[in-house]
Amino acid sequence: MEGSLPKPYIILHIINIGELVLKQVYNGTISYMQIMDEFGSLDMSLFPKDVDDNKILDMYRWMSFARALDAKALSLQRQGRAVTYAPILGQEATQIGSALAMGDNDFFVPNFRQHGVFLARGLSLEAFFIYWRGYEEGSTVGKGVNAVSYIVPVATQLPHAVGIAYALKYKNAGGAVVTYVGDGGTSEGNFYEAMNFAGVMKAPVVFIIENNGWAISMPRSKQTMTATLAQKAIAAGIPAIQVDGNDVIAVYKATKDAIANSANGPFVIECLTYRMSMHTTADDPTKYRSDEEVAAWKDKDPILRIKAYLMKKNLWSDKQESEMADAQLKQIDDALEKAEAFKPDPKSMFENLYSFMPDVLKEEMDAAEAAGYWQSGLQAKEVDGK
Repeated sequence: MEGSLPKPYIILHIINIGELVLKQVYNGTISYMQIMDEFGSLDMSLFPKDVDDNKILDMYRWMSFARALDAKALSLQRQGRAVTYAPILGQEATQIGSALAMGDNDFFVPNFRQHGVFLARGLSLEAFFIYWRGYEEGSTVGKGVNAVSYIVPVATQLPHAVGIAYALKYKNAGGAVVTYVGDGGTSEGNFYEAMNFAGVMKAPVVFIIENNGWAISMPRSKQTMTATLAQKAIAAGIPAIQVDGNDVIAVYKATKDAIANSANGPFVIECLTYRMSMHTTADDPTKYRSDEEVAAWKDKDPILRIKAYLMKKNLWSDKQESEMADAQLKQIDDALEKAEAFKPDPKSMFENLYSFMPDVLKEEMDAAEAAGYWQSGLQAKEVDGK
């Protein structure tokens, strides 16, 4: 056609324009941190200044306590003495490391698997067992614990955590909020919405992603194509780091640093760990993952590596191990005995939902009680044959 430009010229012209207008506007990176490796060796260049051998001994005791408590809860569920339970076997370093990094004014918002965090932050063992026996009273967290109760729906706790963090900032109350989510939860809308709000409002909140490799039976590789889960924070303008989640010292340092800087805004920590047990007691992991995969992660056991360090430095012995295990088991059994003797009050399903009980809820409670809804009322009606 007359007046048309030859095709080669047109193509060259477009390329030239592209070279002029295309430029990099953002370039983000995610760092990885490990301080104690699988053999108990330390990278002293990253070692936190406030950690000494006594602190490492405390970490080991808490991690061992969390594992013993977890084993007892799992056993109870299998005996029909507890409800569906989510084990933490293999994730003790992520939980204890982050829990010990929190200060007295800090608050934490869990999902359904933060048993180690609750333990280290002061939740009574009796309350723990009452909750996992299915009674509402176990959901009442003592004031000194600075937490909300277990939250089961996936990722719905994250907006709550950001709201609490923003309230702390608004009131100049100090402290930060630490909240937890699994790898599967990072694909939920609540995760992105919470991070976006936190980033915009510079809320003092630390998001800890427990990347244990599986969202029930969905492997990490089929859930998201991001190279890391930590990099999801970049879209919200939030700094992030990936750490060895089986390294309690690295988790401690990352959480401690994030809390210390929380006045400047949120932070995301991805902890690479592995659940060596099932997702919950309603799950059978042998259906979807190999024994070889589990065995490989057992070599990275978070408790074995810290024990190896202590043994190499002659800070721990088999005698101390036995004495610790006996003492912890006694504490667990004593608390369980009290929990199994506990008599629940059905009124608890109406209480602790609000800072004060709304009239509409009180009306429901009063009506239920008047109708003989309580267990004693039902038994009385059965005796009367009504």
